[in-house]
Amino acid sequence: MPSIIEELKHGFQSAIIAAFGADYADVDPLLVPASNPKFGDYQSNLSLSLAKQLGDKPRAIAEKLLAHLQLSDICLPPEIAGPGFINLTLKPSYLETQLSGLNKDSRLGVELAQPIQKVIVDFSSPNIAKEMHVGHLRSTIIGDSIARVLEFRGHDVLRLNHVGDWGTQFGMLTAYLKEVYPSALDTADALDLGDLVTFYKQAKVRFDSDPDFKETARNGVVKLQSGDTETLKAWQLLCAQSRREFQKIYDLLDIKLNERGESFYNGLLPGVVEDLDGKKLLETDDGAQCVFLDGFTNKDGDRLPLIVKKTDGGYNYATTDLAAITYRVNEDRADRIIYVTDAGQANHFAQIFQVAKKAGLLPDNVEPVHVPFGLVLGEDGKKLKTRSGDTVKLQDLLDEAITRARNDLENRLQEEGRQETAEFIENVSTTVGLAAVKYADLSQNRNSNYVFSFDKMLTLQGNTAPYMIYAYARVQSISREGDIDFQTAGKDGTILLRDETELNLAKHLLLLAEIIKTVEKDLLPNRLCEYLYELSKKFNRFYENCPVLKSEEPIRTSRLILCDLTARTLKLGLFLLGIPVLERM
Repeated sequence: MPSIIEELKHGFQSAIIAAFGADYADVDPLLVPASNPKFGDYQSNLSLSLAKQLGDKPRAIAEKLLAHLQLSDICLPPEIAGPGFINLTLKPSYLETQLSGLNKDSRLGVELAQPIQKVIVDFSSPNIAKEMHVGHLRSTIIGDSIARVLEFRGHDVLRLNHVGDWGTQFGMLTAYLKEVYPSALDTADALDLGDLVTFYKQAKVRFDSDPDFKETARNGVVKLQSGDTETLKAWQLLCAQSRREFQKIYDLLDIKLNERGESFYNGLLPGVVEDLDGKKLLETDDGAQCVFLDGFTNKDGDRLPLIVKKTDGGYNYATTDLAAITYRVNEDRADRIIYVTDAGQANHFAQIFQVAKKAGLLPDNVEPVHVPFGLVLGEDGKKLKTRSGDTVKLQDLLDEAITRARNDLENRLQEEGRQETAEFIENVSTTVGLAAVKYADLSQNRNSNYVFSFDKMLTLQGNTAPYMIYAYARVQSISREGDIDFQTAGKDGTILLRDETELNLAKHLLLLAEIIKTVEKDLLPNRLCEYLYELSKKFNRFYENCPVLKSEEPIRTSRLILCDLTARTLKLGLFLLGIPVLERM
């Protein structure tokens, strides 16, 4: 069903045409939620914006608009405030009708998108032979939430994991393993992934300091690219081992991904260079094949090149990304391609998109989007590290979140004198611990850095996952206490909004569709988090002010419906963030 603001805008657009003519049909009504409840629920300053165009006073324009504004089914009589602001207050009867419709809708008013798009979401993207670390946390969590929102809106979403499984690092690692641990190149799981990481670091030191070793490593890359049997076998073993370790984390976080690594595009790289050459975009610079970019210069003001073929004939990340765009446009038939990576790659993607458009690889009807995110910081305000200064392993961070959640739960159970099974404690601890990590990340504007604090993210108060899950569980406790089956209790019930906290809760419940559409457009999951936090607060105020089970009919059933709608909205919203709910905490 159309959202409240869509209905209001439709009414305003009809009034604008009636008052000022069809030439003003496309004028934005400038409707926004009221900044203060004393101004009603929505405000428009359209009159002020039209004053110059119409050569009239804003208040006179507002009066002309109201003479044609037909919103009596939705609002109380509109009011003009100050120099010409139009204030709108929603009718309780309208809210009651809308909520009744919402109660019967399994999608809670969120319509399927029109048109449906084929959307690729490229996220997570760890490197083979390396452990996932805290740096992969944001891409994985943000990408998953964006994919969930787009899927719920009905889009055809392809979740891609563009893993780093090709290139110089493999020549370097295999060359080193051949010297120090050759069985790792022909025997599955001869080494733990952690040991591989250690050897990789040692190989990098050799690569940077030993010219002979560097040459051997580069020859290994050539062998890999040319399909040498022995080298390919070693590569496949290392990839399979890393893949299994990655999957453990994805399973823990409930992340679904289709792996399509850099190696997938290897055969397309020569064709990309040929395409660029055919479009007269290639220039030779110090022996490398480059495309010079508009608007990108070095500190001396010289144009910056995007290298697509190195002096030694090899390719790089830019070539692979251009090949990926070509495949995603021509084979996947994508309408929108979303890349979820750290903000440090913003220039890289701006350059890639520019070259792809110039070369005709990226047509105008395909939208490329870089979704940048900031760093995860420690409580000292610096990049999150272990005490020894190493990057925090993602598995270790998640394990600690679960352990802390378990300790908090066990302490609370002891204080309350509650006895629970080991299974209950394990389920609640795992759910809350992982939810806390996810929500702490998603509740921040992804463009900013954020401080990682277990103490803050695990508290039952404030804008945290435990607070949201607790609000959901509180509704389920009402069901248990009153022996209520929500699916039947409010099926044919009438919604009656009498208390101010009921009205506030009702208005907020009806904003869900609008919020999800906003996230679909701007790809900022924190907007959904803010909505759910406000919903939880409004529900708790309603719960404190309005008796539910002890109320007389028909108020009792009405309030049960409000409780159920709140729980269903929380469950859906948290699901779109990748967070499950709990019936009890």
